[in-house]
Amino acid sequence: MTTALASGALLGLFCGLAPGPLLALVLAQTLRHGPREGCKIALTPLVTDAPVIALALALAAKMAQLRLLLGIVSIAGGAFVLYLAWEGFRTERVAAEAPAEHPKSWFKGILTNLLNPHPWLFWMTVGAATLAKAMAQSWPTAVAFLCGFYLLLVGSKVLVVLLAARSRDLLAGRLYRVVMRVLAVLLAFFALLLFREGWKQLG
Repeated sequence: MTTALASGALLGLFCGLAPGPLLALVLAQTLRHGPREGCKIALTPLVTDAPVIALALALAAKMAQLRLLLGIVSIAGGAFVLYLAWEGFRTERVAAEAPAEHPKSWFKGILTNLLNPHPWLFWMTVGAATLAKAMAQSWPTAVAFLCGFYLLLVGSKVLVVLLAARSRDLLAGRLYRVVMRVLAVLLAFFALLLFREGWKQLG
């Protein structure tokens, strides 16, 4: 259970801090409308990811019994995590690009995240494979993975809100780049574990 919690926390932290449409919107809403509106955007994955997780759970339940499918998805998940690690390693700054108008934070956040391909790709590959492995151990282990993931996913975005409210330049500075590169190295290691699990299932 501890391993599932830790892997969920690592993935959640990286996904929360990695540049993308939702993080850009979090930053933009915070700078233009204040931290309260930024926090609303940060919380939207708790709403939009529910149907995606339901599909991933259904897939994970089947994969727990189908070693070939689990192996293929594990390898695909490893490749996706390696891609995320590469993107994180070459990250320079977070850009805030969103139209300056009335906040409408819930609407903007939900729509942005539903149309963002990253959550779908994540849960259909890495998420499904990791959930399948956790579910094969026990349901509490699977819950621990989900709790670790969303605690750090949402928590890291709330942290971005607080930092952006205090300083507009911090997320374009050296500290952010260093954090992202350390996380990228950890993600690359996690990708290797997924590759190993995939080959083991296929073998």
